[in-house]
Parts: sequence; C-alpha cells; structure tokens
Amino acid sequence: MRKFFIVWTGQAFSLFGSALVQFALVWWLTKSTGSATVLAMATLVALLPQVLAGPFIGVLVDRWDRKRIMIVADISIALVTAGLVVLFVAGLVRPWHIYLAALARGVGQTFHLPAMQAATSLLVPKEHLARVAGLNQGLQGAISVAAPPLGALALGVLPVPAVLAVDIVTAAIAVSCLAAVAIPRPEPSAAGAAAPGRRGVLADMAAGFRYLWAWPGLILLLGMAAILNFFLLPTQSLLPILVVKHFGGGAMQLSWLQAAMGVGLVAGGIALGAWGGFKRRILTSLLGVGLAGAGIGSIGLIPGGMISAAVALMFVAGAALSLANGPLFAIMQATVAKDMQGRVFTLLGSVGGAMMPVGLAVAGPVADAIGVRPWYIVAGVVTVAMAVAALFVPPLMGIEEQASKRAKGQQAREAP
Repeated sequence: MRKFFIVWTGQAFSLFGSALVQFALVWWLTKSTGSATVLAMATLVALLPQVLAGPFIGVLVDRWDRKRIMIVADISIALVTAGLVVLFVAGLVRPWHIYLAALARGVGQTFHLPAMQAATSLLVPKEHLARVAGLNQGLQGAISVAAPPLGALALGVLPVPAVLAVDIVTAAIAVSCLAAVAIPRPEPSAAGAAAPGRRGVLADMAAGFRYLWAWPGLILLLGMAAILNFFLLPTQSLLPILVVKHFGGGAMQLSWLQAAMGVGLVAGGIALGAWGGFKRRILTSLLGVGLAGAGIGSIGLIPGGMISAAVALMFVAGAALSLANGPLFAIMQATVAKDMQGRVFTLLGSVGGAMMPVGLAVAGPVADAIGVRPWYIVAGVVTVAMAVAALFVPPLMGIEEQASKRAKGQQAREAP
C-alpha cells in the first residue's frame, strides 16, 4: 500500500494540473470564439482516441511495462502542454491547435488511465480495492469542485501560458513518484497471452473479446454500463437548460448544482473508503446505481421553485455514483486476469466514451421536442429499474464467484 500511495499522490497532482489545463483552454476557446460548436468539437476530439483506439491500446498496455507506459504518457502530455505554452507566448495559437492538443492529450490519457487501473491491482491487496476505488472517486469529485474556481482565480492573476505551465510541474511530480516505485509485471495467464510477443495486436485484441464473451457476468456488466451512460451522461450536459427553463435560475444556481455533484462524489468516495462496501461488491454498486437513479429522476419531478431540493438531490446522486463506480472498478481489478486488464479497461472506456455523443445526439432533439424534465425522469426510472432487475440476474450477481471458479479452472489446466 505504501508504494501505491506514492504513485497515487503523484497522479493526484497530475490530475489536478490536467483539470487546470482543461479549464484554461475551454475558457480561452469560449472567449476567443463564443461558439458552442467549437467547444463541442474540442470535447469530441479529446474522446476519439478512447473510443476508436482504446481496444488496440489496451493490448499494448497488457504487453508493455505499465510503469513505463505511465511515465511516457505523463511526459508526452506535458510536452504537448509545453507546445501550447510556446504558441500562446508567441501569440500564434488558433482553435485548431487546441484540437490537435486535445487529440494528443487524449491519446496519452487513453494509455495512462488503464495502465494506472491495471497497476493498482498489482499494488493493492484485494480486500482494499473497494476502499481505494472510493478514494479515487473522492479525488475526482474534489478536483471537479476545486479546479474551476482555482482555475478562474489563476487566470485572473496569471496569463494563460503560466496557468498551462502548472500542468508541466505536476507531471514532473507524477513522474518522480512513479520513478521511485517498482511496479511488478503481471504473471501470464492462460487466457491472457500465450506468448504475446509472437502474436499480432489483432490476435491479442481478439483474445480480449473472447475473454469477455466467455464471462456472462462481465458482458452483462458492460451492457448495463453502456445503457446507464446513454441515459445519465446527457443529464449533466442538459443541466444548464434545466436550470434556466425549469428552475428559472442563472449561472449561480447552475454552479450550486455542479458543486453539489462534486461534493457528493467526494462524500461518497470518503464513505466508501472508510466503509469498504458490502462483502459482495456488486451489491454496493447496485445500491449506488439505484440511489443515483432516484436522485436524478427526482430532480425532474420537483417543482421549479425548489432549487434547494434539486441541490440536495444532486448531492445524493453524486455520492451514489461514487458508491456505484468504485466497487465496479474494484470488481474488475480483483477478478479480471492481471494480464488482461488493459484490454478490459480500455474496452469499458471505449463503450463509455462512445455513449456520450450517442446519448447527446438523442437527448438533445428529445429535450427540444418535449422538454428537459422528461429525460431526467426517464433516465431515473430506467436506472432504478436496472438496479432492481440486476438483483435477479444470477450471472451478474455471481460475477465474483465466476471469477473464482475461472481462476481455479485455469490453475487446474496449468498444473503438471
């Protein structure tokens, strides 16, 4: 655990630096162009590597040393930021430069995130994975709350290049922490990579798909995550419209709701870190899914004059999402073969990333046609219904037991 927390501390600095960069670039694009299309394009470009290249990158994460992957990814992202600093100082920066930087940073993050997730299972004992996942959820919530106001404060007293330079400093801290820790390589499994060096990338990627397909609980979990992302992700993008058209609020009221979500993520992460969740992790996750759905759906039901109730419900939804997501990552880290985790995590990221533009493409016209509130209500009902229905699906409820049986079967096959 000491090794893990050294790495985790460095990554916390790096994530904060990246959040400042994102805020500064979004603000610059907003002031320079005033175009919602430009902002949406920057978001989609950043997602492309995760959606399109994720499964290929996952193979490389499983093949290569995960510590080196994270170091190279951190350095590469910092170099991209340094390039932007030069362009800003020279007064040459244009929106298309931001697109290219977002694409390059997206590639680095698509390597880095699954490598960190897969490395965590090599450093943290299984019984503590849920607590660590809760800690990560709390960190993400804290950054989502702190980064925007700190970014705004920094931009008020510093030029954009100086704010971007913070990311270079935090990346150096992350790399230094990684360099100080030895991360073991995973033991090869029968499912993972029989002689990966002599197989092509496509063959290893196909092995990853076969691994998933042979595990009904994991397939159901992936499908469930895709459906939930489809319904829930647009609720955050549609929140400004809900605030203006239903609650009659403005920027201040929107900030209350966004802050409530972030604080909820922190609170839920801390609670999960202290509690650890139920012994059967899937129950903790489904409890979180159900509470998140109830919170989001209720926001669509309350009258327009009850903005304070909406803030409270958004806090509940944020805390519930920490309870939902944390155990899911812990289940993956504890049950997926160590040398398959890069492929599995990137596939999850690809599906989740793809659901954002797909969900928005559907939710936008629906909200324009019948209003925003029905999307919140339907999203809440579907989410709660899926959490309840999952309790009666044996492959999903027994996902961890399936992993134990698969591991024992593999050991029996490998025994002389």
